[in-house]
Amino acid sequence: MAPRPKLFVLALALAVDMLGSGLLLPVSLLYFTEVTGLRLSTVGPLLSLAALASLPVPVIVGHFADRTRPLSRVLAAQVLQGAAYAAYALVSGPVTLLVVAIVAAVGQRLFWSSFFSVVAGLAEPGEDGRVADRRFALAGMIQMGATGAGTLLGGLAVTYGWYQPVVYLNAVSFLLSAVLLLFVPRGALPSTTAEERGSYRTLLRDRQYLLLIAVNTIFALCSIFVAVAVPVYLIDGLSAPAWLVGPLLAINTVLLASGQRLAVRVVRPLSRTGSLVLAGGLWVGWALVYAAAVRVPAWALVPYLLAGMVLYAAADLIHAPISNALSSAAAPVAQRGRYLAIYQYTFAFANILAPSFFTILFGYGPSLPWLALALVAAAASAVTWTLRAPLAAREALSDGAASDQSRT
Repeated sequence: MAPRPKLFVLALALAVDMLGSGLLLPVSLLYFTEVTGLRLSTVGPLLSLAALASLPVPVIVGHFADRTRPLSRVLAAQVLQGAAYAAYALVSGPVTLLVVAIVAAVGQRLFWSSFFSVVAGLAEPGEDGRVADRRFALAGMIQMGATGAGTLLGGLAVTYGWYQPVVYLNAVSFLLSAVLLLFVPRGALPSTTAEERGSYRTLLRDRQYLLLIAVNTIFALCSIFVAVAVPVYLIDGLSAPAWLVGPLLAINTVLLASGQRLAVRVVRPLSRTGSLVLAGGLWVGWALVYAAAVRVPAWALVPYLLAGMVLYAAADLIHAPISNALSSAAAPVAQRGRYLAIYQYTFAFANILAPSFFTILFGYGPSLPWLALALVAAAASAVTWTLRAPLAAREALSDGAASDQSRT
């Protein structure tokens, strides 16, 4: 299949997946409490336990990643998730809930540990390495746009109590996504030798890539901080109008769904590491602006917060595609599957860290989480700046190796 049709089918499969996932978001907890009769105090910890149980998946995927086809792993992930959500109808108590939730969480981790290897593998022989930035931007825009559309529909479903149909539609979305993936050629198995693939010892000795993982964990923390911190901060820290939360989050979703390719073009003159340093600086500015919001008079608070969100959105627009493209380009071609699987831990760690990071510091003062976020984002930006030369060399080496591999 030619590159463009292949990309179109992948994009369509991702859109279907994300639409179903977004549809479930407003319903996920309510389904178990309203349909199965389980208590919220039981459902929450069990879902958290399922997420923790899935944490080893990227390590396992990484072990097999460079000897299996990434598209085959993505296909398996979609079937696994579709089966898990179809099995929601069988949940009758805590044990069955935990089993189904673990299967769904494992499928989700398998998907995200493999999908970006598929995107990276779309590179054509001799193409400019920065073309990958646009592909990652397209994937991010589809992810945000389809998820946002699904969430809106899910909110409507909550209004009318359509919990069961939403769960079934989500299951169908994964299975339909899997069917679409069947029309994309799986390609040849990786031809690398065991020596070329290396082992986890190779990755653990790779100081530069480990630093990239560390700084991106901080940047991922900045990215998800908006959903974790802003609603509580606005209502409990600033006494801002409750209606403001929705527009602030909606604006960011719309921008991410529509502006990533434009952001990639704007930062094209910069290196990828330079672009991430810029994103980090914008997040520092956003955090400082929000920390100072406690001093803003009530009449100016709404426009002040909306203006501050522009800094966040600009940072996220740059970071989302560029970080994925850099993580791929900085990985050795023969070990790219393993490296990208482990790289997904940056988002897992950030999601685990964010609630405690915010709530503990918020208890000492409403501005403190934002000041701390500005500090760690500045530190991550500084470390990223020190990596600009070695990562640029790795990108050039990776692009050359990928081009040679594509010709063989």
